[in-house]
Amino acid sequence: MIDEELVQLLTPEGERVENSEYESTLNGDEIFGFYRDMVIIRRLCNESTSLQRQGQLALWAPIQGQEAAQIGAGRALDRMDFTFPTYREHGIAWCRGVPPENMLRLFRAVSNGGWDPQKVPPLGPDRRPRQPVPPRRWLRHGHPARRRRRGVDGLLRGRRLESGRRHGGLRLAASFNAPVVFFCQNNQWGISTPSTVQSKIPLYHRAHGFGFPGVRVDGNDVLAVYEVTKRALDSARVGGGPTLIEAYTYRIGAHTTSDDPTRYRIDAEVEVWKHRDPVERVKALLVREYKVKNTDFDGVAAEADAMALQLREDVLAMSRPDPITMFDNAYAAPHPLIEEVAAR
Repeated sequence: MIDEELVQLLTPEGERVENSEYESTLNGDEIFGFYRDMVIIRRLCNESTSLQRQGQLALWAPIQGQEAAQIGAGRALDRMDFTFPTYREHGIAWCRGVPPENMLRLFRAVSNGGWDPQKVPPLGPDRRPRQPVPPRRWLRHGHPARRRRRGVDGLLRGRRLESGRRHGGLRLAASFNAPVVFFCQNNQWGISTPSTVQSKIPLYHRAHGFGFPGVRVDGNDVLAVYEVTKRALDSARVGGGPTLIEAYTYRIGAHTTSDDPTRYRIDAEVEVWKHRDPVERVKALLVREYKVKNTDFDGVAAEADAMALQLREDVLAMSRPDPITMFDNAYAAPHPLIEEVAAR
């Protein structure tokens, strides 16, 4: 059941919704740009899934259904804002300028990250010991933002709010009035466990217990996600402290390509959420309100296909790195112990 306080600016049919606290500030060109982002990132995800099924990636975490949550939040960020993503934030990486092939280097097992976070602000998702996938990266209390006076966007899934370490982060952010936006994509499943089992209250209510605002937004409404995230980031930058945003969305596909969601979900539930598709919702608005032509949509689809073809070529061209490079980024400066081990 969707909470009555859910912020929504666009219905699943693509019709505007009046909201007393938020209104869309985007023009037609900007909305079309968001549509393009979502189409491209969905195409990237589908191509990556195919690559994994063909044995070219070790694993993949699908994004279908969560495109609006990530594009809306990603486009609300300023250039100097820092993000701490989980392993499914391909849309955030796209918005921050990460080349598509670099998103796949970790899943191809040729890199421990794929990009330099000092040059491209999202911190690359790292890996847990003994696990071949990046973990749910947790925001380390916003230290980069405290130095730079910029916003920090910590991205996490609903299940991760149950962890004691996450509660510690929320508490410290509140205590020090840190410029942090905790952006929780509640896709309603922690692998095979529904979020309603893990929490008996809406997740955004957790913020109230720590003494800072919590907002629940329709995570399939890119206009609403953008406005809610932008306001929270603006507030953080001027000393307003942290905000917890719960983007209420749905994971249409599997948890990862090693998962079979048909074992724990019913098809009828998935079909309901397919009707709330974030891409089709914006497309309907663009047709109705801005008279966008089919040729424009076809152009975006062609661009996405071309990107996917190039992505496939780039991934297949990735070779195993020289083992000696494992020492390259262990420390920021030369270290005698690393030099000793590397020389053996």
